[in-house]
Amino acid sequence: MHEKRMTRRYFGTDGIRGRTNAWPMTAQLAMQVGMAAGTHFQRGDHRHRVVIGKDTRLSGYMVENALVAGFTAVGMDVVQFGPIPTPAVAMLAHSMRADLGVMISASHNPYFDNGIKLFGPDGYKLSDEDELKIEALIEQQVPLAASKDIGRARRVEDARGRYIHAVKSSFPADLRLDGLKIVIDCANGAAYQVAPSALWELGATVVAVGVNPNGTNINDGCGSTAPLLCQETVVSSGADIGIALDGDADRLIVVDEKGQIVDGDQIMALIAANFARAGTLRGGGLVATVMSNLGLERFLTGQGIALERTSVGDRYVLERMRSGGFNVGGEQSGHMILSDYATTGDGTVAALQVLAALVRSGKPASETLHQFDPVPQLLKNVRFSGGKPLEHDDVRRVIAQAQAELTGVGRLVIRPSGTEPVIRVMAEGDREEQVRDVVDRICAAVEKAAA
Repeated sequence: MHEKRMTRRYFGTDGIRGRTNAWPMTAQLAMQVGMAAGTHFQRGDHRHRVVIGKDTRLSGYMVENALVAGFTAVGMDVVQFGPIPTPAVAMLAHSMRADLGVMISASHNPYFDNGIKLFGPDGYKLSDEDELKIEALIEQQVPLAASKDIGRARRVEDARGRYIHAVKSSFPADLRLDGLKIVIDCANGAAYQVAPSALWELGATVVAVGVNPNGTNINDGCGSTAPLLCQETVVSSGADIGIALDGDADRLIVVDEKGQIVDGDQIMALIAANFARAGTLRGGGLVATVMSNLGLERFLTGQGIALERTSVGDRYVLERMRSGGFNVGGEQSGHMILSDYATTGDGTVAALQVLAALVRSGKPASETLHQFDPVPQLLKNVRFSGGKPLEHDDVRRVIAQAQAELTGVGRLVIRPSGTEPVIRVMAEGDREEQVRDVVDRICAAVEKAAA
């Protein structure tokens, strides 16, 4: 399955992404994607519709107009939302009975990158099969609509309000955020209007940063990948908690009242444990990736909650959630998928679950959000120029020895990057010096084999 994804020409694990005005993220290809996806999703005799959202990148205008041209050229009507989070596009594609949803974003990447994510009429990211069929159509000359059948395009101004309402409905009806001072860092991205509004409407005192997008400052020194701004603002303003979203608002990092970062593992532990106590946890456990800390696994085991691990990527987490009937999943990096409320990762929805736990506990965030002590974890990347160093006999021997050493006290994850010639070596265990030694030995063996 993974090999097939790596051989694709356009689609990666999270849509099409790249540097703007360089292949494949050009206006020409965006128009071809619109024509190909529009052709693929024209099923039946009804008037076909696609909804499009974007983040705040300068290139969003260019990519959006190119997509609109492609979709309307093959006879699809287009509804444009403007800047709005990725999960809002997924939600509105379903609620507006659209045949397709499109988000224009490169997530947490700098402004000069952009991307195209596609959602089906059910609000879920497209299947492998659909993406491969769209790829095949991009290479072909698709039939254009007759002049009288060209699609119409219109902007919907209340999309943000609809999303705010949906997000608020995920928050327990018996709770309010009155008395809480919350820092919200929107990364100068897609949630710069909706996230502060949702928190304010629920009663919080809101300190908003990263809410002045100018086209080039998305994720620049702010947001979940640069949480220092959120940390400093929490401490300087005396806030109870901080929430840092990424550029398209499908992931979050939380900051406690002391300015300490709370990663996705702690957030998942909190939500899964609370759901289990309330009897609403489905699937018997939590779905996370191979990168989640061993401390999380031990905590969940102690609570009688299973941990299912997948390959890195929220796509794989969601696949396992859907096949196993789970309703809580996510990544250490902050992607949280709560399928009772959303069909994809939603940083704002996850933040509201964290805030609900904070309100109910009546304790400071530093206590409420510290569910377990993570074990020492170390990740190193080894770049190589060619070949398959992981298949070298000496590398296999060192890895086998390391796995034997960590049995019962730690964990080893070694994986090649799907996007660059890099081997990622991660180890964790109770003894920090052992973890460091194991990682260094494997990295040295890989470097020698790749030389």
